[in-house]
Amino acid sequence: MTQTLDRNIKAIISQMTTEEKASLCSGLNMWQTKAVERVGIPSIVMTDGPHGLRKQANPGDMSSKSVPATCFPSGAALASSWDRDLIQEVGRALGEECQTEDVQIILGPAVNIKRSPLCGRSFEYFSEDPFLASEMGAHHVMGVQEQGVGTSVKHFAANNQETLRNSINTMVDERTLHEIYLRAFEGPITKGDAWTVMCAYNLVNGEFCSENEYLLTEVLKERWGHSGFVMTDWGAINERVKGLQAGLELEMPYSGPDRDQMIVDAVKSGELDETVLDQAVERLLNVIFRTYDARKEGFTYDRQEHHALARRTAAECMVLLKNADRLLPLDPKQSVAVIGAFATNPRYQGGGSSHISPTQMDVALDAIREAAQGEVGYAQGYQMKEDVVDEALIAEAVQLAAGKDAAIIFAGLPDSFESEGFDRTHLDMPNSHGELIRRVAEVQPNTIIVLSNGAPVVMPWLGSVKAVLEGYLAGQAGGGAVADILFGKVNPSGKLAETFPASLKQTPAYLNFPGGMSEVNYAEGLFVGYRYYEAKEEQPLFPFGYGLSYTSFAYENISLSKEVMKDSDIIEVLVTVRNTGDRAGKEIVQLYVQSLDSSVIRPVKELKGFEKVELQAGESKEIRFTLDKRSFAYFNTDIHDWFAETGSYDIVVGSSSADTPLRATIKVISTAIPFRQVTRNTKFYELLAIPETAEFAAKAIEDSAESIKRMGALFAESMDDDGLLMLFEEVYKWKKYDGLRSLIGFMGKGMTEAEFAELLDDLNQKLGL
Repeated sequence: MTQTLDRNIKAIISQMTTEEKASLCSGLNMWQTKAVERVGIPSIVMTDGPHGLRKQANPGDMSSKSVPATCFPSGAALASSWDRDLIQEVGRALGEECQTEDVQIILGPAVNIKRSPLCGRSFEYFSEDPFLASEMGAHHVMGVQEQGVGTSVKHFAANNQETLRNSINTMVDERTLHEIYLRAFEGPITKGDAWTVMCAYNLVNGEFCSENEYLLTEVLKERWGHSGFVMTDWGAINERVKGLQAGLELEMPYSGPDRDQMIVDAVKSGELDETVLDQAVERLLNVIFRTYDARKEGFTYDRQEHHALARRTAAECMVLLKNADRLLPLDPKQSVAVIGAFATNPRYQGGGSSHISPTQMDVALDAIREAAQGEVGYAQGYQMKEDVVDEALIAEAVQLAAGKDAAIIFAGLPDSFESEGFDRTHLDMPNSHGELIRRVAEVQPNTIIVLSNGAPVVMPWLGSVKAVLEGYLAGQAGGGAVADILFGKVNPSGKLAETFPASLKQTPAYLNFPGGMSEVNYAEGLFVGYRYYEAKEEQPLFPFGYGLSYTSFAYENISLSKEVMKDSDIIEVLVTVRNTGDRAGKEIVQLYVQSLDSSVIRPVKELKGFEKVELQAGESKEIRFTLDKRSFAYFNTDIHDWFAETGSYDIVVGSSSADTPLRATIKVISTAIPFRQVTRNTKFYELLAIPETAEFAAKAIEDSAESIKRMGALFAESMDDDGLLMLFEEVYKWKKYDGLRSLIGFMGKGMTEAEFAELLDDLNQKLGL
C-alpha cells in the first residue's frame, strides 16, 4: 500500500487560485475528478456499484465496455440474508476489486426505502424497514472502506420511484422523513462513516436535493457530523452556486466549463463567500488524498475466491416461501424436470447503471445436473424476448414434467418488466410464466417454483404448487446457490426484507404512487411496509421477516436486565432459541418494540434488533440485544429531535413480524423535555411526564372536576343520567390531553390572563427554559 502522506490541506488551499478551487467542484470526465498538479492534487477514479464493480475501460466514455468483475447478489437479495458480517465480507471483496482496477470510490450502497413494490429500482434497495436498511448499509460501507476505498451512499434522499425522478417533488412530513426515509441513511453515515454521499435528482418539500440546505447541511453535516463530501447523481445539478451554498461539493459528471465559471463569478461578485468554497475544497481534498494514498499498486484479487463468496452469499439470501409436505430438499436420486428459460439464461442482475460484466456465470441447469444423481430433463417453457403463451413450448414442458418425480420451474420477471429508469404498473409476472406454472402443476403434484425477480410479485398459482424459493437477483453464482438449496447442501436461511402483498390495491402507497406530473404526496406517512399491514390488520401474501427452513426453531425464553429504565440508560434483552429439528440451520431472531400508551400515533411495532444465529440440531443459544433511547423514541416535531416518552413498551421477539411468541414489558422514564418552552397550548400529559411539573399537572387535572360540572349543567336537559355519566367519564379521560389554556375562561378555574402568564413563567423557570 502506498504510504499515506502527511499533508497540510489548509496550506494547499491557501496556495490555490479561485479558478483552481472551483475546478475541483466538478469532474474531469464521466468518472474522474480533476487534478491540480501545480499544488500536488491528484485525480481519483470512481465507478458505479453497488453490488459489483462497473468500471468502464475508458473513464471518459460512458458507453465503453465494462471490465469483468464479480457480480454479487443485488441489494434486495443481500438484505434478505439479514447478516451484517456477510454484508461486510461482500463489501471487503468489492473494495479489493476496486483496488485491483485502481478505483478510489464505488458508488453505493443504495439504501432508499422500498415505499412501493412498483419502484423500478427496488432490486437495488435493501428494505422497506429503515433500521434493517441502515444496518445493512453501514456494514456494506465498513467492508468497502476497510480496503481504503470510499463509498457513496445513495440516493439522498426520499428517492423512491423512477417515474419523473429528475423533477418530482416529494412531499413528506418532518416526522416521516426522519423516522422512515432519513433513518436508512443514518447508519451508513454515523456508524459506517461513509466518505461520500450522493444526492438524488428529486426535490424534497420544494427544494432540489442538490441544493437542499436542510438535508445537506443541517441533517447530514451538522446533526450527523458527516466529514466527507456530497456529490450529485449523474446530471442531478440544478443551480450550481446555490448547491454549493447548501452543502453540495462535487458535480458529476463534467458538463463543460460554464459550471466552474459560475462559481468563480459568484466569488468575484460577492454572491458567494470564498470561505464556503474553501470549506468545500477541504472536504474534497480530505477524501481525495485519503483514497489516493490508500491505493495498492499491483494488487490483484482471487476471482475464484470471490466467485465462491458470491455463491455462498446467494445461498444465504434466498428465501424459502413454501415447502408443503417437506418436498424440499430433493432426494438426489429423484428424476426432475427443469423448466423455464431462466434455467439456462439466468436473470441474475437488474438493469441500468448497476449492470455488471461478470467474471463467470453459474447456470442453474448445469448446477442441478451436477448435484443430481437421477435423470434431469429440460424444457424451455416460454420465450425470453416476448410475453406470448407459446403452446408448443408449454406442451413440451407438460409432457416432460408428467414423467418425472418433480418439476422445477424457473420463472419471474424479465429485464423488460423492471429496471432503473421506469416503474412497474402491476405486480404480475409475464402471462407466459403464469400459464406455464398452471399447466405443469396440473400434471405434476411436486412442482417447485424458483423465482428470479427484483421485487415482489403476486402469485395466483401459489395454492397449486408444493414449494416456492425466492431467489431474487442472485448474481453470477445464483445458479449454483439454487442447486445447493434444492438438494439440501445448504439449509435456506434468508428472510424477506420486504412485505409481499396479496395484490397491488393492498399496498400502502397504492393511492399515491407515483403521484402527479410534478408532485408525489407521501400520504401514508409512517405506515410503510409492515407498519401499514399491521395497522390495517391486512393479511399480506408473505409478511416482513418471513422465511422457512429445513429445520425448526423454538423461542423459549426472554428476560430483561431491568424492568424500569431512564431514557439515558441501556437495557439488555436475553432471548433463548432452540433448534428443534433434525439438521443444522440458521435462524434470524427479530426484536420489535411496541409502545403501549403513546400520546402520538405510532406503528403497532417496529424492528429494533435482529441477529442471525447458527444452531446445530437440538442446540440452544442465548442471544443478547442492547436497546437504548432510540429503540423507544419517535421524532418529535416540537423539538425537532428524537424523544422517548415516559410509558410502557412491549419488547416482542420472534421469527417474523407476524410471529413474535416472546414478550416482555419495560417502563421507560423520560429525562428529556418534549417542548422548547411551556406555552398556553402545552398539554397536561407532557407536564405529567416531567418530575418537576408532574405534581402541578396532576392537581390541575383533578381541579378540572368543577369545569366538568359546569359542562354537565349545559347538557342536563338533553341527556339522561347514564348519558351524563358517560360524558363526564370521557371528558375526564381526555382531560390530560388538553392544553394549559383550559385553566382560564369558561372551562377553567377563573384564572385571569395575568395570573396565567405568571404561571407559565413559573413553570418555565422550574424547567430551566
